[in-house]
Amino acid sequence: MEKINLSKSKTTICPRCKGNGYFMIKESVEKPVNKVVQCTMCKSRGELDDPNDDIIITSNGIHQLH
Repeated sequence: MEKINLSKSKTTICPRCKGNGYFMIKESVEKPVNKVVQCTMCKSRGELDDPNDDIIITSNGIHQLH
């Protein structure tokens, strides 16, 4: 029987757009109209892949580094 390797990267909510994929900015100081722009930090996905997330929480609540 083959072992299936399911490697899943951890994702975190984008702090810039707060998971929406877009955010509002003011058009200018003279013209304070809200303008919708796409989030370039997460590429409009709302989530960021976290390659440095190496903390494993076991079933008894112990935090371990992998």
